[in-house]
This record gives sequence, structure tokens and C-alpha cells, in this order.
Amino acid sequence: MQKVDVEKFDWPTTIKEFIMITLGALIYGFGLVAVNIKNNLAEGGMTGVTLILRAWWHFDPAYSTLILNIPLIILGYHFLGRKGLIYTIYGTLALSASLWIWQRVNFTQTLNLHNDLFIAGVLAGIFGGFGSGLIYRFGGTTGGSDVIARILELERGIPMGKTLLAIDVIVLLTSLTYLDIEHMMYTLLSSFVFSRIVDATQDGSYSAKGMLIISDQSEAIAKQLMNELERGATFLNAEGAYQHDKRLVVYCVVAPSELIQAKKIIMKLDPHAFISIHEVHEAVGEGFTYLRKPTRNLLGLRRNK
Repeated sequence: MQKVDVEKFDWPTTIKEFIMITLGALIYGFGLVAVNIKNNLAEGGMTGVTLILRAWWHFDPAYSTLILNIPLIILGYHFLGRKGLIYTIYGTLALSASLWIWQRVNFTQTLNLHNDLFIAGVLAGIFGGFGSGLIYRFGGTTGGSDVIARILELERGIPMGKTLLAIDVIVLLTSLTYLDIEHMMYTLLSSFVFSRIVDATQDGSYSAKGMLIISDQSEAIAKQLMNELERGATFLNAEGAYQHDKRLVVYCVVAPSELIQAKKIIMKLDPHAFISIHEVHEAVGEGFTYLRKPTRNLLGLRRNK
């Protein structure tokens, strides 16, 4: 029987992830205490529930965050997996500790927005989104609605997005028991900014544009894109649905700043080419997450793309 090597635990990576989850929790907690609570803005998910409990019965969110998540973590024990369970417990503890710290540090009092709810809504979304994005990007969660959504997805086949949206709607509607419509509208602004910042933080790497090019000059177009933009190109075998003619489709990923030049190259070779351009949220590899070999520009100066 062949002996199977057991993979060693990667402590350096784990320590780095825990540090970044801690940083994310500190940022998220700061925004919640210094912006949301101070300006009477609500929040979605389990964090929103802690704010409701604070408004109704003056429960400290630092403690209610921990108390509410304990039964959820126990319930989700069999669904999260060992690593997921550890990271969820750590993320919950980090957020609870962060809320406890920021409520007792006078530094949060210096962030005076002069009752400008628009700025408060934007800042709440930025702090919350960036902090949560860091937590998610490095494998952590803060428990709460994420655990509920995960269980329902595995047990009932309900997509996580639908469950999270339903929970947010219920929590925000309940928040109207202590908020007026004006503050709720700025809370919705915060939620929008939050979602955009979370996406940007989680993606982390360089965004790009993907191009699908259908043309009778596919080989010439690919060659020119590689020569002028120094971007790789891939041929995809395709067949037309109407005439069933076979041709090569060119797939190429470029930086947003190169998109105009790429279209000019294509149109010059084939004015009738069909181009489909889509957003590439993350591009990993040469020219995006590490540099390509230095080339010379028109002035003869060396440069890196």
C-alpha cells in the first residue's frame, strides 16, 4: 500500500489571514461605532439585528454579536467544515472585540460629520465594505446571516444571494421601528456603497476587459494584437448557427486603457468584425498581477506594461 503524504499546515499563510481578518474587523467595527451608531443609521444582516437590540433594550452590540452567533455557529458546525468553522469563530470574535474596543476609545468621537447624513451614509458603506471585503478575501466571515444562508443553500437548495437579500429586507424593515424614513434612505445609500466596496476589495487584483472577436481575419487580428499590445490571444473553434460555417473566434484580455487601441486594430483589419466586450473582474497572470518584460516605446525609452 502506497503511503500518502499528509499536507503540512501552512502557518505563515494562516497567520497572515488571521491578521488581515483582524484588520478587516477593526475597520468594520470602527465604521459601525463611529458612523452608523453615532449617526443613527441601520445595517443589514446580523449586525443590523444587534443595532435593533441596542435601540430597543440598550444591549451592547459587542456582546449581542457574540451571543447571537453562538447558536448559529453550533447549528452550522456540520456545514461549515473544519477550516470554515475556525475562521467563522475567529471572525465573530474579532468583530465582537472590535466593537467593544471602539465603543471605549474616545478617538471615535473626533469623527464629527456635523449631522451630514449623506457623508455618513457614504462613509458607513466605505468602512463596512472595505472591512468586510478584507474579511471575506482572506477566508473569514463574521457568522450571522452568512451561516444561515449557507445552511439553507445546502439543505434546501436556496441560493445564498436570495437568503441574504431576504434577511437584509426583514432586518431593515424592522429597523423602521426606531428609524425614520430619512435615516432609512441614507442607510440604503450605505448598503449600496457597501456592496460596491466589498466587490472591489474582494477582487483585489487588476480588473480587465475581455474581448470575443468574430471575423474572417481572425489570424491577422490575433497577430496584430499580440504585436502591438503584447497581449496573448486564444483561438476558439466556433460554428455559426445560421449557415453552419466554421471559423476561429479570437479571445483576448486587455487592460481598460488598451481597449480603444484594441478596437482600432480590429476595425482597421476588418471593419465588419463582431466584437463582444465584457468585464473581467479579476485577471491573474503576466501583465496583470506581475510585470511583463520591459519593452521600448516610440521614444526608445524602456517601459513596463
